Parts: sequence; structure tokens; C-alpha cells
Amino acid sequence: MSELLRLEGVSAGYGEAIVIEDVAFHLEAGRSLALLGRNGTGKTTLLNTLVGATRQRGGRIVWKGQDITGLRPDQRAAAGIGWVPQERNIFKSLTVTENLTAVARPGAWTPARVLQQFPRLAERRHNLGDQLSGGERQMLAVGRALVLNPSLLLLDEPLEGLAPIIVEELLAAIRRIVRDEGLSAIIVEQNAMKILDITDEAVVLERGRVALTGSSERLRAEPDRLDRYLAVSRDTA
Repeated sequence: MSELLRLEGVSAGYGEAIVIEDVAFHLEAGRSLALLGRNGTGKTTLLNTLVGATRQRGGRIVWKGQDITGLRPDQRAAAGIGWVPQERNIFKSLTVTENLTAVARPGAWTPARVLQQFPRLAERRHNLGDQLSGGERQMLAVGRALVLNPSLLLLDEPLEGLAPIIVEELLAAIRRIVRDEGLSAIIVEQNAMKILDITDEAVVLERGRVALTGSSERLRAEPDRLDRYLAVSRDTA
């Protein structure tokens, strides 16, 4: 596999505040990574840094062999970095289908294919964005990112606040996207055990720094080790 993304000693934050410091890891094409840590450890800031929405104070971000540290957010998006923020940004005054077709770019992920991936959205394809449930809006937000046909999908807390049945549906869809379709992804999620089950690798942040790395399979099998950094319970699986 070829290397897709590399972070080399990245420090970044907002204004004069540094939130993440000396972060380094890499991700190969076709691989998925769980980004874990307690609240306030810099997970969202790291995703924001990858899309160019923070003030980077040091280090390099290398994308497909090219240094993109100085690129604007729109240039990073055009280069293939897709992003689904916590806010679930959708056009509430457009239908599900219109939300997808309005941003679609040529590639394997078409609006029709997204609707196949999310049957619940297909059933509501004529509904306006503000007529959808929170879970359906999250599915639509993921779908909007997919039709941009990115090489890397960044998901920030995709399961937050969703009903259990929707959580399972969305997890199954994400599993198909990253496992069966082989789309690279970095996923921030509080429920470590659920996300470790569908990713290849994991990075744990503590106080803005990388505290632990390893395969998702190995970390899932060592809950006591994760407890020290996440304060999670074994029965969250």
C-alpha cells in the first residue's frame, strides 16, 4: 500500500492557543484510523487542522507525498480530503436528493449510490433537510461528503446523540464504506470499542499529544490499557 497521509510534528490551535502539539502518525491508502481520547484532548482540533481550519504553529502535513501545510481549506478539499463535522452541515431547505446532487463531483460515489448505501435516506429522498431526524441528517452529511469522491474521509463524532438503532445502521454503513469499499478514513468517536471494531489502526491523544498508537484489534483486546487513557468501561462494547 502507498502512504496517503503523514503528520510530522504537527502543532496547531486557535489564535495564540496551542491545542495539539508535536503530533506524528501516518496512514496508508485504503486504511482506517480511530482517533480516540477524552473530551478536550484535541481530537476535533486535529481534524480541523487536517482540513486547514486552525492556525498551524509547527510541523508538516504531507498528503500523497506533497506538503500541503500551506494550502487553504478549499484546496485541501479539492485534493481529496473529505470532512463530516459534528455540526452535520446540510442544506435544510433542500431535499435529500438535492443536497446530494448540489455538491456531487464526478467519481464512483454518485447520489444514486449513496442512496443505495443508506436505504433510510432513499425512503426520504424527497424530504427537506429540516424534515429529517438527527440520525438521518448525519447519514445525509456522510453522503454529501461521499459524493465529493474524497480519498480520505474525516468523521467527527458521527454517532453522537443518535438513537441505538440509528447508531447500528450508521456503523454498518461506515463499516461497508471503509472495509468493503476501502475508503481511507479517520474517525473521532467517544465509544472506543464500537469504532475500534470497524477500523484498522488507532491513535489516542492525551493533552494534545499522541499517547498511544497501535492496531485497532490489539487495543480492543486490551481494554485495561485503554482505560488508563479514556476512562472507558469494558461493557461499552
